[in-house]
Amino acid sequence: MHPDTPPPAGAEAETETDAAFWRERRVCFLATRRPEDGTPHLVPVGVTYDPETRVARVISDAGSKKVRNVRRSAPGTVVAVSQVDGRRWCTLEGPAVVRDDAESVAEAERRYAERYRQPRVNPNRVVIEITVTRALGTAKPPGW
Repeated sequence: MHPDTPPPAGAEAETETDAAFWRERRVCFLATRRPEDGTPHLVPVGVTYDPETRVARVISDAGSKKVRNVRRSAPGTVVAVSQVDGRRWCTLEGPAVVRDDAESVAEAERRYAERYRQPRVNPNRVVIEITVTRALGTAKPPGW
């Protein structure tokens, strides 16, 4: 679309609906790669997404398989988080890292509480941070 061309009718409402899609409470799925054999490991998770920084976050116990998969994968290995609601769906992809510093974990817990509920206390909690490099689907966040 040319910069001087107005967006199609309803596009602004659609953008807000798509933005809300990542704020509404729903179960998501995280796909990581098993380093042992390269097969996918798919698990239900809670995901938060920050459109300004394009970072998706998943809180987890440090000993979980998903955390072990990310830690054992080569730097830059891409993971994916997805969610669906009827015909609306979105997948966010990008390289993931595990952060265990108190500041990163607290920020992820705060965001999780906003979208879902206050997470239970877990002294072994870490956060998987995904730098989103690709968005797919019918309900992509604004800017994609």
